[in-house]
Amino acid sequence: MSEQSPLELAEGDPFGPHNLPYGVFSTPDRPADRRVGVRIGDHVLDAGAAAHALGSPYAALLAKPSLNPLLAAGRTAWRDVRRALTAWVTVPAHRPVVEPLLHPLSDVELHLPYEVADYVDFYASEHHATNVGQIFRPDGAALTPNWKHLPIGYHGRSGTIVVSGTEVPRPQGQRKAPTDPAPVFGPSVKLDIEAEVGFVVGTPSELGSRVGLNGFDDHVFGLFLLNDWSARDIQAWEYVPLGPFLGKSFATSVSAWVTPLEALAAARVSPPARDFPLLPYLDDSAEEVPGGFDLRITVSINGTVVAEPPFASMYWTAAQQLAHMTVNGASLRTGDVYGSGTVSGPERDQRGSLLELTWNGTEPLELPTGKRAFLEDGDEVTLTAWAPGAHGVRVGLGEVRGRITPPR
Repeated sequence: MSEQSPLELAEGDPFGPHNLPYGVFSTPDRPADRRVGVRIGDHVLDAGAAAHALGSPYAALLAKPSLNPLLAAGRTAWRDVRRALTAWVTVPAHRPVVEPLLHPLSDVELHLPYEVADYVDFYASEHHATNVGQIFRPDGAALTPNWKHLPIGYHGRSGTIVVSGTEVPRPQGQRKAPTDPAPVFGPSVKLDIEAEVGFVVGTPSELGSRVGLNGFDDHVFGLFLLNDWSARDIQAWEYVPLGPFLGKSFATSVSAWVTPLEALAAARVSPPARDFPLLPYLDDSAEEVPGGFDLRITVSINGTVVAEPPFASMYWTAAQQLAHMTVNGASLRTGDVYGSGTVSGPERDQRGSLLELTWNGTEPLELPTGKRAFLEDGDEVTLTAWAPGAHGVRVGLGEVRGRITPPR
């Protein structure tokens, strides 16, 4: 009996031909040779080698050690390459060429799939912002006056974006509790997670121009899971008046896989109803394609599920964030990454940070590995997610995993 082909997947496999996320990988026999890969089931296809063997006009784009050339090629190229890849993994006549170019995921090393240009992080969940406001301003308004008029964000540090699986040393810095007479220096004692969704820009824009809401699909290549690690004690002492800095910049973990927007067409949903009229550049009420995405995220610590945040509940959409990010004329560059901000839902088990889940440490989580107010050294955090696809098939998003190590 002949061995089953890796292309013969179980029905409903979340990484079937309807998905085809992109990544960059290397193999043990060629560790320095990074190649663009496409995930199919529990294998990765050497996309550049397949394109060359099958005579694709896009072979040069796929034969690079990074996704950036493909990202920069624009939406027409993205569509054409995806159609070709779909045919390569589904048409039986291509199997003699494609099957030898498939590598088991367990045998490859995955790398950061793109060269990061700039990094911006937003604050787009009303539930998260309300919880944080209630924690830190219990006697005042939970939301700041500007929150429902614009997507609040800050510029992060692109050089410390790391791929899933990279260990995260506990950051050190200044911290000062409200009752302390003076700040002290040392390791963060309130190390936290932020379950987010990231977006990567493909097509750049010119300095001085603006990207409207309808330009989102032309400029953004795809999305992925993102964990924006946060040192809450360092952040609390430093952030007034200019915002997050060392409490955020030490590490941001991203998935090794980027899911193209086209694979998520069935997951597009309308955002929650808005409470205030929006200025025209943010008003998406007449947009033909809904701006939200129905992504179901799971957060686990040391293998125990602690939260399931729903991305569909996000007040501000990725298209609105992109429009706001460029409304002042700021240019986009290929490889720009922006994060959604912490994803939290209305229920306690839908909160995307330990700050909320433990109410700033006052209500610790009960885990098999012990109580947790915030992360301890050795803790491993994993984010996974899926989205509804056509005909009821799930679209899997690549996981984000990171383990906390002692400070260096």
